[in-house]
Amino acid sequence: MRKIFFQNLVMALFLAGLLVSVTPASAFGASTKDEFTIAWKQFHALSKNAKKSKYRSEWDKVAKKFRNVFKKSPRGQYAPKSLYYLGRAYEELGNRSGLKKDFRTSVDYYGRMISNFSSHAWADDSIFRRAEIRLKKLKEKDLAYSDYLNIVHRYSKSDMYSKARARLDSMDRQGASPKQAKRKKPSGTIVPASAPEVKKSSKNRAKLLSVRYTSSDTYTRVVLDLDEEVRFRYQLLNPNQSVSRPHRLYIDLENTILGNDVHKDTIVADGILKDIRSGQRDPRTTRVVLDFNSMQDYKIFPLENPFRLVVDVQAPEKGKVAVKNSPARKTTRKNSSSSTKYVPPKNSKAMAGDLLEQLGLTFKTIMIDPGHGGKDPGANANGIKEKNINLRFAKILAAKLKKAGFNVLYTRTTDVFIPLEERTGMANIKKADMFISIHCNAHRSKKINGLETYTLNLARNRNAVRVAARENAISAKRISDLQVILTDLMLNSKMKESKDLANNIHSRSLKNIRRKWAVKDQGVREAPFYVLMGAKMPSVLLELGYVTNKTESSRLKSDKYLAYIADGIVKGVLEYKKQIERYASL
Repeated sequence: MRKIFFQNLVMALFLAGLLVSVTPASAFGASTKDEFTIAWKQFHALSKNAKKSKYRSEWDKVAKKFRNVFKKSPRGQYAPKSLYYLGRAYEELGNRSGLKKDFRTSVDYYGRMISNFSSHAWADDSIFRRAEIRLKKLKEKDLAYSDYLNIVHRYSKSDMYSKARARLDSMDRQGASPKQAKRKKPSGTIVPASAPEVKKSSKNRAKLLSVRYTSSDTYTRVVLDLDEEVRFRYQLLNPNQSVSRPHRLYIDLENTILGNDVHKDTIVADGILKDIRSGQRDPRTTRVVLDFNSMQDYKIFPLENPFRLVVDVQAPEKGKVAVKNSPARKTTRKNSSSSTKYVPPKNSKAMAGDLLEQLGLTFKTIMIDPGHGGKDPGANANGIKEKNINLRFAKILAAKLKKAGFNVLYTRTTDVFIPLEERTGMANIKKADMFISIHCNAHRSKKINGLETYTLNLARNRNAVRVAARENAISAKRISDLQVILTDLMLNSKMKESKDLANNIHSRSLKNIRRKWAVKDQGVREAPFYVLMGAKMPSVLLELGYVTNKTESSRLKSDKYLAYIADGIVKGVLEYKKQIERYASL
């Protein structure tokens, strides 16, 4: 009897084991590790299968598995790897289909991996693969150059460094990018190409006039105002825990003296910066030191007329350990009010809102920037002052955006002067999701007219250089130097998103205006605008028309005409909104 019992028990255990072995892991709630491993094996098997890999449906199946892993745990261990392999899947599909849309989808997924997991071991691989697609498949040489430069600057110890360095050298020889100034690592000593070597007497030195800053818990912008252009050097110093000394960034201004109005020690205490210290290092050098409580990244760039240095400092990404000078306080992001929380549209997947937020694709708050103001009138012709048209149009546009359900902020609501660098600084501080700068154009030829929209990038033609020079209040000759600076600022910026937004706004605006008026399409263009530099959200600059053209200037005086433009812009914004919401279901 006992023998029969044990025989039956063994048989039952055998059958149970057999049942488990043939039952799909998903039936028992497979872990993300298991699901990722299955997707990974299927990807590599498909890559080697010449027959199956010809079919889009096979790649879609693999992509769906990686997508499910990501959706299951958007911040988990396998989230960055899943985004990377989504990029790989569509890259492989693009190689077989030859379709640009597949390569663009691949670029989007690599971009999501990079922006959400920049410190992951595969981030440099994602950047390099994206750069190769941009260079070879999409013919976007400027964006590819920016990606290669990103690796060289920020992933200098990675296995992609030498490949990226070789690509940059090759592109420089071929003239695919602007001639670059001699560069070193960001933490080393750098001298801007634009600053000439100037010998001054002790009585004729530049002066540091002020050190000002705008700040929030996740972002700080520091501006050093000088009375003339100077050469400068900067270096990031590592923390010294034994003496409770945090990361420090010092900036040395050559042939410069400290102005009387500069505070030698400014307490910031915003969670990112502890304080800013200024002093005369020696008779010829003024030094400004930024003491960090925590830091993820920083950028320094000069602006002209008047000359000033802008330092952007960003807090550590959520979930990362911040560098601290004491075991004390944590840097926490203030909780947004419920009114700014993304609400998915009807019939969307229940988790779409969370996914969009994880990927940084939602937007609810739009900052409108009426260009110029106060002592800066902008273009002035045919009885029009540009600054007044910009402000009037901004209020018309704001009312329509509010009606469409957006929160709207302004850089100015009255006739006041605001430095260009403070405008994107405001948008960053307020955590705006979109930045729209409003302008009117001008040309020495009174025949030139039409609507044009700009995003931040290297200027590609003479007209773009002309417009950028006018809006930046500098000479066209200095744009070439500015393009070198811009190559650094393009790293990790929302260039692709800004371009998509610009295309939507421009096409919708034209379509709406042309219902009543004939308007020339001057296109969507790219140029290095100061007012867009450092923006951490999709940002565009709109030129509503030419005040120097009689017909267009008379239209710009009409609220009815401006309302038609505004309606088109709102339609473009809503179209862009729908576009990014679709990403959640890709």
